[in-house]
Amino acid sequence: MKVKNLKSSLMLLLTATVWGVAFVAQSVGMDYIGPFTFNAVRSLIGGLVLIPCIWLLNRGKPQQEKSASPKNRKVLLIGGVCCGVILAVASSFQQIGIQYTTVGKAGFITALYIVIVPLMGLLFKKRVSALVWLAVAIAVGGMYLLCITEGFSIGKGDLLVIACAICFSIHILVIDHFSPMVDGVQMSCIQFLTCGVLCAVPALLLERPSIAQILAAWMPLIYAGVFSCGVGYTLQIVGQRNVDPTVASLILSLESVISVLAGWILLGQKLTIRELAGCILVFCAIVLAQLPQKKKQAQKTDGICVSTSNISD
Repeated sequence: MKVKNLKSSLMLLLTATVWGVAFVAQSVGMDYIGPFTFNAVRSLIGGLVLIPCIWLLNRGKPQQEKSASPKNRKVLLIGGVCCGVILAVASSFQQIGIQYTTVGKAGFITALYIVIVPLMGLLFKKRVSALVWLAVAIAVGGMYLLCITEGFSIGKGDLLVIACAICFSIHILVIDHFSPMVDGVQMSCIQFLTCGVLCAVPALLLERPSIAQILAAWMPLIYAGVFSCGVGYTLQIVGQRNVDPTVASLILSLESVISVLAGWILLGQKLTIRELAGCILVFCAIVLAQLPQKKKQAQKTDGICVSTSNISD
């Protein structure tokens, strides 16, 4: 089980890396098309990319595994649609909110899901250890040093990004519920196709994008669609199977650290001492959050009866 948890944590770390670099793509893409159009196109690309992946993964499976029961197909469809609806709302709030607030504020507020997830988890009787709460507090402090470089005030854009953080928190908990029961890649594909269709409606009604505009933004759209959506969110779904949702949210919050590093490397933005301190604090929080799980697993493996059902749902 230690190997499974380590593998899942590494998947979530890779997810955070892909998402962190995607901030650059999102920033560039908004120069050509509107937020709903950007989300619609990249989500549809992400869903279409996964279709051949699903076919390739199913080729080597026995016929019994390929033919899922009607009950399993229903759970898969419900899970994918639920994730897609929440993702459409969350990503739309984020893209629109960024237009009315600074990127630093948006990054910090979005990362508040590291606090919201354990608070929401309490409603579902998911206990969180004191050490994980300490890790959350350290991560929030790190996010503040990393993202906030000016006076903090609540405006229209801030409220929209707060709504985004709440939606992403719900998204993490919904994935935590469905991911152990279904195929992660298939659910990810359904979620993106759902998100793409939902975002396409306001895009066509409000933004009326042209093919020329979309083609002009092809590079950021390809990265956001193939890597951020197709690869990133799929790794999130698969990686969360063996990781507590609170710890998962802490690992995923590293996207803010990586976005700063990506801006430094790709856009020539320099890191200040304050931002470096924020990166170090967030990294320490991630390491700290792993400690309680390792102790619990060690106790289980040392016992006479080893439970094989310690995946949270």
